[in-house]
Amino acid sequence: MNKIRESGLVWLWITAILLIIDQATKIWADNNLAPVYGGPIVEVMPHFDLNLAYNYGAAFSFLGDAGGWQRWLFTAIAFAISIALLVWMYKTPKHYKLSNIGMALILSGAIGNLYDRLAYGYVIDFIDWYVSKDGYHWPTFNIADSVILAGVGLLIIDSFKNPEKKPSDKQPSK
Repeated sequence: MNKIRESGLVWLWITAILLIIDQATKIWADNNLAPVYGGPIVEVMPHFDLNLAYNYGAAFSFLGDAGGWQRWLFTAIAFAISIALLVWMYKTPKHYKLSNIGMALILSGAIGNLYDRLAYGYVIDFIDWYVSKDGYHWPTFNIADSVILAGVGLLIIDSFKNPEKKPSDKQPSK
């Protein structure tokens, strides 16, 4: 138990909070918005709307129309990434804040989208950024996608800030 308290797993509270926010916003969107190109769009500000979309694929709807098998492929990938992140966090000392917070963010997003795939067969997206109404729209996304991106950013920053872990930072082997 002491190993867990000294590991990056102490940052899992961030994962839990962001997972709750992600799921709450997806439930709100699913109940209050209609699917893209067919229902009410909430215009938040110029170049930003809330517009419901169901993503049956991965990023940018990759393999979205592949016939259904992709659901299980992306479910397996998200599950494997989640397990890998938990192991990585367990092996990372808690004082590596930037990398642990980055992993907690990625884990939250992975679990949020994994839940959607298992529960609904698709991921609920609703954030719509665009250049013009009739022009280029960034692919619709959600809170989980946003925190994955932020987490990856934190890991990249950490890799530049701490390119090599100092020998004094390593945990003693047992």
